[in-house]
Order: sequence, then C-alpha cells, then structure tokens
Amino acid sequence: MASLNTSHSQGALASRAVKDVYPVSRLVREARVLLEGSFPLLWVEGEISNLAMPASGHIYFTLKDEAAQVRCAMFRNRNRQLRFTPENGMQVLLRVRVTLYEGRGEFQLVVEHMEEAGSGALQRAYEALKQRLGQEGLFDDAHKKPIPALPHTIGIISSPDGAAVHDIVSVLKRRFPAAAVILYPVAVQGEAAARQLVDAVKLADHRKDCDVLIIGRGGGSLEDLWSFNDEQLARALFNCELPVISAVGHEIDFTIADFVADVRAPTPSAAAEIAVPDAKQLLAKILGLTQRLTVMTKQWLVGEQRHLQHLQRRLPRPDVQLNQHRQVLNQQTKLLGSAWQRILMSSQQKLDYLSARLKHPQAQIDKQQSKLTALQHRLGQAFRAEFKHSETALSSLQQRLHRQLPTHVVIRHHDALSLVRKQLDKLMLMQLDTAKQALKQQMRTLAAVSPLNTLERGYSITTRQQTAEVLTHAETVEKGEMIEVRLLQGHLACEVKGVSKK
Repeated sequence: MASLNTSHSQGALASRAVKDVYPVSRLVREARVLLEGSFPLLWVEGEISNLAMPASGHIYFTLKDEAAQVRCAMFRNRNRQLRFTPENGMQVLLRVRVTLYEGRGEFQLVVEHMEEAGSGALQRAYEALKQRLGQEGLFDDAHKKPIPALPHTIGIISSPDGAAVHDIVSVLKRRFPAAAVILYPVAVQGEAAARQLVDAVKLADHRKDCDVLIIGRGGGSLEDLWSFNDEQLARALFNCELPVISAVGHEIDFTIADFVADVRAPTPSAAAEIAVPDAKQLLAKILGLTQRLTVMTKQWLVGEQRHLQHLQRRLPRPDVQLNQHRQVLNQQTKLLGSAWQRILMSSQQKLDYLSARLKHPQAQIDKQQSKLTALQHRLGQAFRAEFKHSETALSSLQQRLHRQLPTHVVIRHHDALSLVRKQLDKLMLMQLDTAKQALKQQMRTLAAVSPLNTLERGYSITTRQQTAEVLTHAETVEKGEMIEVRLLQGHLACEVKGVSKK
C-alpha cells in the first residue's frame, strides 16, 4: 500500500511540473510585453560604441556610460531624420522605447530620435520656453501691432560691426532714402548679449524716436543665436509699444524673439524691405493714380455737363405748369363737393333708421329687472339644495369616522390577541406533555440496553489494562498480563495466573 501511495504522489507532481513549464519563446515574449508596458518613451544620454551601419539602412550600436551599457537599434524609417552622422565615441541624447529582442533574448532600446547631447540640451530648453510663453499668450496674433506704411525713422538693434546692419542700411537707402536711421549698438552673442538686447529695446521704447524697430543679426549655430532666446528679451519685446520686426539668422533659423515680434523677417535685408516701401514703386504708383484721377475727373465733368443739358431740355415753362395745376385743383374741388354731399345724405338715412329702432330706456330697465328677480329665485333654490346635500354628506362622514376611531380598533385587536395567547399557551402545554412522554419512553429503552443493568445482575466488564480493549475470549490473553475488571461499583486490577480456553 505504501508503494502505491508513493507512485501516485510522484505522478501528481510530474503532472503539475509539466503544466507549469514555460517554453523559451513564451517566457521571452511575456518578458518583452512586461518590459514594454512598464516603461514609457523616455530620454537616455550616453556614448556610442560598437557602431554598425549595414546596407539595410538600420543603425545598431551600444550606448554606454562609466557603469553600464545597453544594445540599441535605430531603424531606417527613423534614421532618415538625422541631421548628423553618428560616430563611435560621440555623446548623444536618445528618445527610446525599452524592449526585448526575442530572437536572442537580449534587452535593448529601440531609438525613435537621436540628437547630439550638447545642442540637444539647448534645444530642449528652447522648446520648453517656447511652450511656456506660448501658453501665456506672448505669441498670439491679437497682440501683434501693424507696421506703419510710411515710417519717418527706423530703429536698428544689432551689432555695429556685423554684416546685418550694413545689409539693412543699404536696403533702406536704396528703397526709401527719406527715412532716418537710429542704431542701438549691442553685442549679439556672448554672456552680456541678452542683457544689452533687453536694455536697448527698453531704451528705444522709452525714447520713442523711431516709428518701427528692427532687431536682428546674421546667421549662426543655435549657441550663437541663443541670446535671442532669452525670456527677459521676449517679455521686453512683448511690452514694447513700438512695432518690432525680428531678423535673426537665416530663413531656417527660428528664435523666441521671432515669435514675440510683430513681424518675423527671414533675413536682415528682408526686414528692411518690410519696414519701408520702395520709393520708386511708390512714386510710380502716385503718378499712375494722378493720371487716373485726372482722366476720371474729365470724364465726370463731361457726364455732368451732358446731364445738365438734358435737364434743361426737359424743364417746361412756369406759366404753363401753373395753368395745368389750376385745372387739376378745380377738378378735385368739384369731386370733393360731390363726395361730401353723398356722405351727408347717407349719414342722415342711417340716423333716421336707428332712431326708429331705438327703444325707451325704462322698458329696457324693466326687462332686466324681471330677469334679475328670476335669477335670484333660482339661486336661492340651488343654495338650499346644496346645503341640504352637504349636511347629509357630513352626517355620513361623522358616522364613518366614529366607527374608525383608534379606541375601537385597539379593543378589537386586544380581544383577538388574548384569544391567540390562550390558544398558544394550550398548544405549548400539549407539546410539552408529548415531549415528556417521548423522553420517558427513550429513557426506558436506553436503560434496557445499558451495560449498567448487566452489571447490576452480577456481571462485569473486563478490559486490557494497557489498551482498554474489551476482552471477550480467554485465548486473547496471556499469562501474567495485567487486566482490569469493572464491577457495578468500582474497578479491579488483576494479573492473569492462568488461561483456560474452555
């Protein structure tokens, strides 16, 4: 029996073990799902090593720092957006998804975006400031001021030694020589550049010497243009009451100043073209408008002269018009007199007809008095009938209310409760007697089969002393064994001196 139990236990253990075994593919797949669900898209910074760029267009490399490393993969549809060529030893900033390559069971990062670490930090700061200022409304079109059509003075905030100033001044002289220029010299890069730009904007806004302000510089890297991404400069431009044109870098360069300014020019030269009109084109336009005005004036005079001549031909003699109006007035007077006579005769006829139909007021009063007396009699009869009906209904309701008084209901319920209580007491006494009789009968039955009755007749119960086993056959006891004999009253501890099987 023991060997059978052991075999059964081993079979159950083997069955459970087979049920809980993971295939490698399932284990790796579930681990990958767990990893991808536990980590969102995140930024990781490190150094590129073991770079591989096969013909497939994908990029594989190891990203490491001084304490750890991890395998990375950047697929072809993502690396097409790279602005540089990755190299071993390059410090980069990656936007990655954490995953597990099931084919080799390797932990790896799938790269969604890659940028150089240094410029990447500046770009993140630029994007964060741009988002914050945009949410505050500094870029809204509702705050943009229009550029004056004919400015008298142009203010320029830039480096006096830069090519941007020379480009702006050259374009202004060529397009609109009449405009005056005021230069607010500042440094456009370096640690002090941002502070100088802010001070220059505030100074120009305070003095109000110019009609429009151009702020800008030539092209450069993100680091070179960083002074124009200063938050204080952005707020100074926003609060400036003068219209501002930004001209920072090349057409592909965008700074915070470009978004806050009233107009953004792609280059400094373009800013000058936006600030002033072209004098030659303006003069040609004025001459063209003058010629058109002259022609239109002549045409209008000719038309008005022809219209005057036409009106003069249509104007009749006054004495003829007066005779015509006098004849019309006489005709209207005759017609009015005839109409008045007809109205007067008609009104007289209506008056005679109404006088014949009109009755004496006393007859109307007597008739109405009779109707009033009849209505008063009918009203009295209706009131007495309604009063009698109400008295009958009230008496009926009083009788019904008396029958439904709480004292009568309580008395009826109390009588019913007393009857139920008496019946319940009687039923309980009957059930108690029945239970007593059944208990006596069970006690008599139990006494008949009780071993104590056997002991009263002189019999005893013999048990083995060590195990309390009841002895019924002498052959199960050995000589010298200790036994216990139970009598009606008390026990005997005995030693077997001999055994007889008869």
